[in-house]
Amino acid sequence: MEIVTEGLRFPEGPIAMPDGSVILVEIEAQQLTRVLPDGTKQLVAKTGGGPNGAALGPDGKIYVCNNGGFEYNDQNGFLTPAGIAKDYAGGSIQRVDPDTGEVETLYNDGDFGCILRGPNDIQFDAHGGFWFTDHGKTDYEKRCHDIVGIFYAKADGSHLEEVIFPSNNPNGIGLSPDGNTLYAAETFTCRLMKFNITAPGKVAPDAGPGGPGIPLYRPSGYKFFDSLAMEECGNICVATIGECGISVVSPEGELVEFVETPDIFTTNICFGGEDMMDAWICLSATGKLVKTRWKRPGMKLEYLNK
Repeated sequence: MEIVTEGLRFPEGPIAMPDGSVILVEIEAQQLTRVLPDGTKQLVAKTGGGPNGAALGPDGKIYVCNNGGFEYNDQNGFLTPAGIAKDYAGGSIQRVDPDTGEVETLYNDGDFGCILRGPNDIQFDAHGGFWFTDHGKTDYEKRCHDIVGIFYAKADGSHLEEVIFPSNNPNGIGLSPDGNTLYAAETFTCRLMKFNITAPGKVAPDAGPGGPGIPLYRPSGYKFFDSLAMEECGNICVATIGECGISVVSPEGELVEFVETPDIFTTNICFGGEDMMDAWICLSATGKLVKTRWKRPGMKLEYLNK
């Protein structure tokens, strides 16, 4: 793996842009950053709170899941989240102009009757809407953890709905190449879930005995799932914390391969390049963005690679 850049403050949400750069969030630094192919870093926008997942929308703007922020431990070269931020004021969805750096709040906690505690990851569909997960917050002082869900929203700010509730602290989210299946990675249960999509922003209510989700894959051992990205063939690439790497899972729930990385907080992967076989991976605790050639092409995303 080639180190593209270092010194990032807990990077996540990478977007491989058409010009060869990667736009990502630095959660601890509360900003969006553009990383050029030579490793140079440029500030895109200051978001405040805790920018987390990010995606390019149909209007060319960056849509950001803002989790409201964390406190952090910074020890021995490892930067790690350590509970809810002292100035936490709720989660939100933000829209950022990558050219001007203008930041606007598209959805706030409480809009449309929805509770947004810690929006985490996001993916657009072919209908101009987007799915996003809410990972929630852990308050160690009060000894409580949020019960959260998975949402669907429109990019124009006209619709926000909690489609799946409850969900076990979902993190990464993705859509199958045909758009008929929604995948979500649960962090603490370390389960990869699938949901059958019946219409834009709707899932079948009776797919499994515990609700609409079907458990697809769960590894053995003490591990946690973070974000995910899709391959063109339908495989799901899930960042795996604890084992340090990317778990590649087939649509049938079989482990295709495990790609090792050198950071226990390996959190995100995205694909780009002319053949979609360039992979960028966030090594968040050590603040690195690395690049490698993947064995199979990644899925082309709506409004970005097509």
